[in-house]
Amino acid sequence: MRTAVAHFLAAHGLESELIEDVRLAVSEAVSNAVNHAYRGADPGPLTVEVAVTEADVHVAVRDDGGGMRPRPDSPGAGLGLPLMGRLASEIAVAPRPSGGTEVRLRFARFATEAESLVA
Repeated sequence: MRTAVAHFLAAHGLESELIEDVRLAVSEAVSNAVNHAYRGADPGPLTVEVAVTEADVHVAVRDDGGGMRPRPDSPGAGLGLPLMGRLASEIAVAPRPSGGTEVRLRFARFATEAESLVA
């Protein structure tokens, strides 16, 4: 999925640094869904939706699993959400009305004055 997202963004002319940030964040979100969404159940659907606007890249990763809940036997160290938060301009994680979880990420295509560094 992350490779398909990277190809889609490259076809839309995005710069490689932004593509890599989105690619890594998508990888983390998908990994979370694979490891947590269908715990104790058969695997189910996982959807990644990407939209490119003039100002932003919007990503939604959705599953139909059991939703977010503690998992003491988690194979990860719980670093995925903080990493996504550092890479994306905005992140939101919410339960879906139909069940499952949706992770929404927004990546600004251009740095704003507050995000700029002048050295």
